[in-house]
Amino acid sequence: MTTVLDVQRFKEEGRRFAVLTAYDYLSAKILDEAGIPILLVGDSLGMVMLGYPTTLPVTVDEMVHHAKAVARGARQALLVGDMPFMSYHTSVEQAITTAGRFMQEGGMHAVKLEGGGRVVEITRRLTDMGIPVMGHLGLTPQFVHQMGGFKVQGKSDKQATRILADAKELEQAGAFSIVLEGVPSEVATRVTKALRIPTIGIGAGAGTDGQVLVFHDMLGITTGKAPKFVKRYANLAAEITSAAQRYIEEVGDGTFPGPEHSYSAASGSVNGSAAPATQRDEVKYGAG
Repeated sequence: MTTVLDVQRFKEEGRRFAVLTAYDYLSAKILDEAGIPILLVGDSLGMVMLGYPTTLPVTVDEMVHHAKAVARGARQALLVGDMPFMSYHTSVEQAITTAGRFMQEGGMHAVKLEGGGRVVEITRRLTDMGIPVMGHLGLTPQFVHQMGGFKVQGKSDKQATRILADAKELEQAGAFSIVLEGVPSEVATRVTKALRIPTIGIGAGAGTDGQVLVFHDMLGITTGKAPKFVKRYANLAAEITSAAQRYIEEVGDGTFPGPEHSYSAASGSVNGSAAPATQRDEVKYGAG
Protein backbone atom coordinates (compact mmCIF):
# COMPACT_ATOMS: atom_id res chain seq x y z
CA MET A 1 0.00 0.00 0.00
CA THR A 2 1.22 3.51 -0.81
CA THR A 3 2.13 5.54 2.29
CA VAL A 4 3.17 9.14 2.91
CA LEU A 5 6.75 7.86 3.17
CA ASP A 6 6.43 6.39 -0.32
CA VAL A 7 5.24 9.75 -1.61
CA GLN A 8 8.31 11.40 -0.11
CA ARG A 9 10.44 8.73 -1.76
CA PHE A 10 8.86 9.54 -5.12
CA LYS A 11 10.30 13.05 -4.82
CA GLU A 12 13.71 11.87 -3.71
CA GLU A 13 13.93 9.43 -6.62
CA GLY A 14 12.62 11.92 -9.16
CA ARG A 15 9.62 9.73 -9.90
CA ARG A 16 6.63 11.66 -11.24
CA PHE A 17 3.32 10.34 -9.97
CA ALA A 18 -0.36 10.57 -10.86
CA VAL A 19 -3.24 11.46 -8.55
CA LEU A 20 -6.95 11.23 -9.36
CA THR A 21 -10.10 12.07 -7.48
CA ALA A 22 -12.47 9.27 -6.51
CA TYR A 23 -15.91 9.56 -4.99
CA ASP A 24 -17.44 6.08 -4.93
CA TYR A 25 -16.69 2.40 -4.47
CA LEU A 26 -16.51 1.29 -8.10
CA SER A 27 -14.41 4.15 -9.44
CA ALA A 28 -12.02 3.76 -6.49
CA LYS A 29 -11.72 0.03 -7.14
CA ILE A 30 -11.01 0.53 -10.84
CA LEU A 31 -8.47 3.30 -10.29
CA ASP A 32 -6.78 1.37 -7.50
CA GLU A 33 -6.42 -1.68 -9.71
CA ALA A 34 -5.08 0.57 -12.49
CA GLY A 35 -2.22 1.53 -10.19
CA ILE A 36 -3.04 5.13 -9.24
CA PRO A 37 -0.90 5.64 -6.10
CA ILE A 38 -2.98 8.43 -4.52
CA LEU A 39 -6.75 8.86 -4.57
CA LEU A 40 -8.20 12.16 -3.40
CA VAL A 41 -11.77 12.25 -2.14
CA GLY A 42 -12.07 15.88 -3.18
CA ASP A 43 -14.76 18.33 -2.19
CA SER A 44 -15.13 18.74 -5.95
CA LEU A 45 -17.64 15.91 -5.52
CA GLY A 46 -20.08 18.66 -4.60
CA MET A 47 -19.98 19.90 -8.18
CA VAL A 48 -19.51 16.70 -10.20
CA MET A 49 -21.54 14.31 -8.03
CA LEU A 50 -24.07 16.45 -6.17
CA GLY A 51 -24.69 19.26 -8.64
CA TYR A 52 -23.67 22.18 -6.43
CA PRO A 53 -22.46 25.32 -8.25
CA THR A 54 -19.29 25.46 -6.10
CA THR A 55 -17.61 23.37 -3.42
CA LEU A 56 -18.82 25.67 -0.64
CA PRO A 57 -22.11 23.85 0.22
CA VAL A 58 -20.39 20.48 0.75
CA THR A 59 -20.71 19.19 4.32
CA VAL A 60 -18.50 16.95 6.42
CA ASP A 61 -21.24 14.31 6.50
CA GLU A 62 -21.34 14.24 2.70
CA MET A 63 -17.56 13.99 2.48
CA VAL A 64 -17.34 11.19 5.03
CA HIS A 65 -20.14 9.29 3.25
CA HIS A 66 -18.17 9.29 0.00
CA ALA A 67 -14.86 8.66 1.77
CA LYS A 68 -16.23 5.46 3.27
CA ALA A 69 -17.27 4.23 -0.16
CA VAL A 70 -13.83 4.96 -1.63
CA ALA A 71 -12.12 3.22 1.28
CA ARG A 72 -14.17 0.10 0.59
CA GLY A 73 -13.05 0.07 -3.03
CA ALA A 74 -9.33 0.87 -2.78
CA ARG A 75 -6.75 -1.45 -1.29
CA GLN A 76 -3.36 -0.11 -2.41
CA ALA A 77 -3.70 3.64 -2.92
CA LEU A 78 -3.02 6.33 -0.34
CA LEU A 79 -6.43 7.85 0.42
CA VAL A 80 -6.70 11.57 1.12
CA GLY A 81 -9.89 13.22 2.37
CA ASP A 82 -10.59 16.84 1.47
CA MET A 83 -11.70 18.88 4.49
CA PRO A 84 -14.68 20.94 3.25
CA PHE A 85 -15.43 24.64 3.71
CA MET A 86 -15.96 25.76 7.32
CA SER A 87 -14.96 22.37 8.73
CA TYR A 88 -11.60 23.62 10.06
CA HIS A 89 -11.92 27.39 9.90
CA THR A 90 -13.15 28.31 13.38
CA SER A 91 -10.54 26.62 15.59
CA VAL A 92 -7.80 24.04 15.81
CA GLU A 93 -10.14 21.91 17.90
CA GLN A 94 -12.75 21.93 15.14
CA ALA A 95 -10.09 20.89 12.64
CA ILE A 96 -8.98 18.01 14.86
CA THR A 97 -12.56 16.78 15.20
CA THR A 98 -13.17 16.93 11.45
CA ALA A 99 -9.89 15.24 10.58
CA GLY A 100 -10.62 12.56 13.15
CA ARG A 101 -13.90 11.75 11.42
CA PHE A 102 -12.14 11.39 8.07
CA MET A 103 -9.66 8.95 9.61
CA GLN A 104 -11.96 6.97 11.92
CA GLU A 105 -15.23 6.96 9.99
CA GLY A 106 -14.07 7.64 6.46
CA GLY A 107 -11.11 5.27 6.39
CA MET A 108 -8.77 7.95 5.02
CA HIS A 109 -5.00 7.89 5.48
CA ALA A 110 -4.55 11.68 5.31
CA VAL A 111 -6.50 14.93 4.95
CA LYS A 112 -6.14 17.97 2.70
CA LEU A 113 -6.44 21.60 3.81
CA GLU A 114 -6.68 24.72 1.65
CA GLY A 115 -4.71 27.85 2.44
CA GLY A 116 -1.35 29.07 3.64
CA GLY A 117 -0.59 30.92 6.86
CA ARG A 118 -4.11 30.51 8.18
CA VAL A 119 -3.75 26.71 8.35
CA VAL A 120 -0.11 26.37 9.38
CA GLU A 121 -0.88 25.84 13.07
CA ILE A 122 -3.69 23.42 12.21
CA THR A 123 -1.27 21.48 10.00
CA ARG A 124 1.26 21.34 12.82
CA ARG A 125 -1.26 20.12 15.38
CA LEU A 126 -2.77 17.49 13.11
CA THR A 127 0.66 16.20 12.15
CA ASP A 128 1.68 16.03 15.81
CA MET A 129 -1.39 13.86 16.41
CA GLY A 130 -0.46 11.43 13.66
CA ILE A 131 -2.79 12.76 10.97
CA PRO A 132 -0.86 13.36 7.72
CA VAL A 133 -1.73 16.63 5.98
CA MET A 134 -1.65 17.55 2.30
CA GLY A 135 -1.55 21.31 1.73
CA HIS A 136 -3.25 23.23 -1.09
CA LEU A 137 -2.05 26.60 -2.40
CA GLY A 138 -2.69 28.88 -5.35
CA LEU A 139 -6.25 28.79 -6.61
CA THR A 140 -8.08 27.49 -3.56
CA PRO A 141 -11.76 26.94 -4.45
CA GLN A 142 -12.98 27.38 -0.88
CA PHE A 143 -11.81 31.01 -1.10
CA VAL A 144 -13.29 31.61 -4.55
CA HIS A 145 -15.29 34.66 -3.48
CA GLN A 146 -12.28 36.25 -1.83
CA MET A 147 -10.31 35.71 -5.04
CA GLY A 148 -13.03 37.17 -7.23
CA GLY A 149 -13.67 33.91 -9.05
CA PHE A 150 -11.69 30.96 -10.35
CA LYS A 151 -8.62 32.92 -11.43
CA VAL A 152 -4.97 32.00 -11.84
CA GLN A 153 -2.96 32.95 -8.75
CA GLY A 154 0.70 33.93 -8.46
CA LYS A 155 0.95 36.02 -11.62
CA SER A 156 2.40 39.00 -9.77
CA ASP A 157 5.75 38.91 -7.96
CA LYS A 158 3.96 39.60 -4.68
CA GLN A 159 1.55 36.68 -5.12
CA ALA A 160 4.33 34.34 -6.24
CA THR A 161 6.47 35.25 -3.24
CA ARG A 162 3.49 34.66 -0.93
CA ILE A 163 2.82 31.21 -2.40
CA LEU A 164 6.47 30.22 -1.95
CA ALA A 165 6.52 31.50 1.63
CA ASP A 166 3.28 29.67 2.44
CA ALA A 167 4.64 26.46 0.93
CA LYS A 168 7.76 26.62 3.08
CA GLU A 169 5.67 27.27 6.19
CA LEU A 170 3.44 24.29 5.46
CA GLU A 171 6.49 22.11 4.91
CA GLN A 172 7.95 23.22 8.24
CA ALA A 173 4.61 22.53 9.92
CA GLY A 174 4.76 18.91 8.77
CA ALA A 175 2.72 18.73 5.55
CA PHE A 176 3.77 15.68 3.51
CA SER A 177 2.85 17.23 0.14
CA ILE A 178 1.26 20.35 -1.35
CA VAL A 179 -1.23 20.76 -4.18
CA LEU A 180 -0.47 23.76 -6.40
CA GLU A 181 -3.57 24.75 -8.33
CA GLY A 182 -3.97 27.39 -11.01
CA VAL A 183 -0.53 28.97 -10.79
CA PRO A 184 1.94 29.87 -13.56
CA SER A 185 4.29 27.05 -14.54
CA GLU A 186 7.34 29.11 -13.57
CA VAL A 187 6.00 29.69 -10.07
CA ALA A 188 5.10 26.04 -9.55
CA THR A 189 8.54 24.94 -10.72
CA ARG A 190 10.21 27.42 -8.39
CA VAL A 191 8.17 26.21 -5.42
CA THR A 192 8.82 22.56 -6.29
CA LYS A 193 12.58 23.09 -6.40
CA ALA A 194 12.53 24.97 -3.09
CA LEU A 195 10.74 22.22 -1.14
CA ARG A 196 11.84 18.86 0.21
CA ILE A 197 8.26 17.56 0.09
CA PRO A 198 6.52 16.77 -3.22
CA THR A 199 4.19 19.13 -5.03
CA ILE A 200 1.11 18.02 -6.96
CA GLY A 201 0.01 20.26 -9.78
CA ILE A 202 -3.36 20.96 -11.34
CA GLY A 203 -3.16 23.75 -13.85
CA ALA A 204 0.41 24.39 -12.68
CA GLY A 205 2.48 23.12 -15.58
CA ALA A 206 4.83 20.15 -15.86
CA GLY A 207 7.37 21.22 -13.25
CA THR A 208 5.61 19.73 -10.22
CA ASP A 209 6.41 16.31 -8.79
CA GLY A 210 2.93 14.92 -9.41
CA GLN A 211 -0.26 15.77 -11.26
CA VAL A 212 -3.90 15.54 -10.19
CA LEU A 213 -7.05 15.63 -12.28
CA VAL A 214 -10.72 15.25 -11.48
CA PHE A 215 -11.88 11.74 -12.42
CA HIS A 216 -14.84 12.97 -14.46
CA ASP A 217 -12.74 15.54 -16.34
CA MET A 218 -10.05 13.01 -17.21
CA LEU A 219 -12.62 10.56 -18.60
CA GLY A 220 -14.59 13.19 -20.49
CA ILE A 221 -17.75 12.60 -18.47
CA THR A 222 -18.21 16.26 -17.64
CA THR A 223 -19.81 18.21 -20.45
CA GLY A 224 -19.12 21.66 -21.80
CA LYS A 225 -15.81 23.39 -22.27
CA ALA A 226 -13.07 21.95 -20.06
CA PRO A 227 -10.53 24.14 -18.26
CA LYS A 228 -7.27 24.66 -20.16
CA PHE A 229 -5.34 22.37 -17.82
CA VAL A 230 -7.63 19.37 -18.38
CA LYS A 231 -6.67 16.63 -20.82
CA ARG A 232 -9.51 14.26 -21.63
CA TYR A 233 -8.18 10.73 -22.00
CA ALA A 234 -11.59 9.45 -23.08
CA ASN A 235 -14.94 10.84 -24.19
CA LEU A 236 -17.27 8.85 -21.99
CA ALA A 237 -20.07 11.41 -22.01
CA ALA A 238 -20.64 10.70 -25.71
CA GLU A 239 -20.29 6.94 -25.21
CA ILE A 240 -22.72 6.92 -22.29
CA THR A 241 -25.23 8.98 -24.26
CA SER A 242 -24.95 6.63 -27.23
CA ALA A 243 -25.32 3.54 -25.05
CA ALA A 244 -28.38 4.97 -23.30
CA GLN A 245 -29.99 5.81 -26.64
CA ARG A 246 -29.35 2.29 -27.99
CA TYR A 247 -30.89 0.87 -24.81
CA ILE A 248 -33.99 3.04 -25.28
CA GLU A 249 -34.31 1.86 -28.88
CA GLU A 250 -33.88 -1.83 -28.08
CA VAL A 251 -36.41 -1.73 -25.26
CA GLY A 252 -38.79 0.11 -27.55
CA ASP A 253 -38.50 -2.32 -30.45
CA GLY A 254 -38.43 -5.40 -28.23
CA THR A 255 -34.94 -6.62 -29.10
CA PHE A 256 -33.89 -6.30 -25.47
CA PRO A 257 -34.01 -8.46 -23.49
CA GLY A 258 -33.11 -11.28 -25.84
CA PRO A 259 -33.03 -14.99 -24.99
CA GLU A 260 -29.45 -14.69 -23.73
CA HIS A 261 -30.59 -12.12 -21.14
CA SER A 262 -33.65 -14.06 -19.98
CA TYR A 263 -34.17 -16.92 -17.55
CA SER A 264 -35.98 -20.06 -18.68
CA ALA A 265 -37.98 -22.48 -16.59
CA ALA A 266 -35.95 -25.55 -15.68
CA SER A 267 -37.27 -28.84 -17.00
CA GLY A 268 -39.90 -30.27 -14.71
CA SER A 269 -40.53 -26.98 -12.94
CA VAL A 270 -44.13 -26.96 -14.13
CA ASN A 271 -44.70 -30.05 -11.99
CA GLY A 272 -43.12 -28.45 -8.95
CA SER A 273 -39.53 -29.64 -9.28
CA ALA A 274 -36.69 -27.54 -10.60
CA ALA A 275 -33.12 -28.19 -11.58
CA PRO A 276 -30.35 -26.65 -9.45
CA ALA A 277 -29.64 -23.02 -10.24
CA THR A 278 -26.56 -22.30 -12.33
CA GLN A 279 -24.20 -19.37 -11.87
CA ARG A 280 -26.04 -17.61 -14.70
CA ASP A 281 -29.24 -17.87 -12.66
CA GLU A 282 -27.78 -15.97 -9.70
CA VAL A 283 -29.04 -12.42 -9.25
CA LYS A 284 -26.54 -10.18 -7.44
CA TYR A 285 -28.55 -6.98 -7.42
CA GLY A 286 -31.50 -5.38 -9.08
CA ALA A 287 -32.83 -1.93 -9.80
CA GLY A 288 -33.96 -1.04 -6.31
